[in-house]
Formats: sequence, structure tokens, C-alpha cells
Amino acid sequence: MTRPRDEEIFANVSRETRDRLEIYAKLLAKWNPKINLVAASTLPDLWSRHFQDSAQLLEISQKDAESWGDLGSGGGFPGLVIAILARELRPGLRVTCVESDHRKAAFLQTVVRETGLDAGVIVGRIENITPLNADVMSARALAPLSRLLDFAERHLAQGGEALFLKGAGYQKELKEALDRWTFRLDTYPSKTNSDATVLKIGELQRV
Repeated sequence: MTRPRDEEIFANVSRETRDRLEIYAKLLAKWNPKINLVAASTLPDLWSRHFQDSAQLLEISQKDAESWGDLGSGGGFPGLVIAILARELRPGLRVTCVESDHRKAAFLQTVVRETGLDAGVIVGRIENITPLNADVMSARALAPLSRLLDFAERHLAQGGEALFLKGAGYQKELKEALDRWTFRLDTYPSKTNSDATVLKIGELQRV
């Protein structure tokens, strides 16, 4: 299958949104050799591998959400991509990125400043910061599902939902999580990786 050209991805958004994504891409390429935000081998496929992969979460999230917490943001995926798209598509949604690594947090703050986003960056450990009370919580390649649900219990608002990008082994994680939790689960095949799945979790309760 032929890889889509960068200009074919996000063809339905405004020029301003694409400009912000371009700024983000350039900053990532500049900073990545110093602090390893993403695997260098994935940079040629940045728009599909990271941008589009992140963007699919916005499509399945609560349409009336006002707050979005992205945990362990790293290079900003999915949080900063969501924030850039939300500026145009969901202007009432504010994204907060949580990152414990000070260098990565500095990168996130630079992207927020350079793209003019109304997004927050919290530097700290997920389990120690003040609960976010977020309508939507996301995480990508951060921790096993059971651990992510610990974070979700702390940081989700009442009635909120969590969106987790998971690889081929998610069924094993799901089985282990169900020993400790009950929840509503919807699954969505990833649009960018045939081996990956997006988990949408709500009504979270401890067993």
C-alpha cells in the first residue's frame, strides 16, 4: 500500500491548522536528536505514524467534552495533536498535557507557545499531581492497562471516558485489568496500524 503524502493527511482542516502542525513537525525534528521524543526511524512517517494516529482519538471522543487530560505526553502524542485540531474543530475543549521529564515538558511548552495554543503543560508524576477532573483522558504507549485505570480513577471526572492506544497484546492486559475493575468498553481498529486498537473506557469502578 502506498503511503499517503503529507499534504493528503488532514486535507479537511484549515490552512491555519495545517500551519500549526507544520510548526510542530519542524520543532520535533529540531529537538528529537537531543532528547529522543520519538524513534528517529519514525520521523519520515511523522504525519501518519504520530499525527494521524493521535487525531483518530478526537473523532471518537465525547463531543461535548470541555477538558482533556493527556498523561505521559512525551513528544506530545496524542495531546498536542488533539489541542491543535480542537482549536478549529472543538473550540470549547482545553487540553492539559502531563509529563514528568523536565526536558520533554520544555519541548511541549515550546510547541504550545510557538503554535499559539490554549493548552496546559503540567510537570510532575501522574500519581502525585492534583486530580485533573478531565472529561476525557488519553495515553499512548505509557503503561499496562491496569495501571492506566489507576490513573483514570484519579484523573477522570464523573462520567468521563478514557482513550488508550494499545498494540496487538491488549487482550492479555484486558483480562488482567478485569480482575480489579469493571467498566464499559468500546474498541476501535486503529486507522494507522493494523495491529493496534483504540480502547474507549467509561463507567470505571473497582471490583
